[in-house]
Amino acid sequence: MRINYDEVAKVLAALTDGEEDTVALMATMACELHHADPRFDWTGFYRVTGPEVLRIGPYQGSHGCLVIPFARGVCGAAARTGEVQLVDDVEAFEDHIACSSSTRSEIVLPVRDRAGALIGVLDIDSDRPGAFDQQDVEGLTRLLRQTFGG
Repeated sequence: MRINYDEVAKVLAALTDGEEDTVALMATMACELHHADPRFDWTGFYRVTGPEVLRIGPYQGSHGCLVIPFARGVCGAAARTGEVQLVDDVEAFEDHIACSSSTRSEIVLPVRDRAGALIGVLDIDSDRPGAFDQQDVEGLTRLLRQTFGG
């Protein structure tokens, strides 16, 4: 069963109506996404907590890396470039940080607030190679804009 982004959008809108706390929004989105698709093995956020630094935020799945510099890994690349990172094979991604040995593919999207400032990244890992596609990029981008306004 693949995620239905329209249905998740409705659920997230209902659950987060009136909520402005970023961590609460991240926690709710991570939970809803993680349980919506069996491809999603690790689903969570890394928050911008200082210059060029991401720290783990709300997530679902096994342990994640605690700190990721913008200069390293898939999450760092998304934060550094402001562009979605769609990685079919993490072994082929130069400088991939192996937070979990089961990860085979990954999608990471920048998260922006209403003012357009980068507040973090949404990171979804899969234990399947080539698990993510353009439909995921578009669906997740839409959910992030709906929830965080950026």
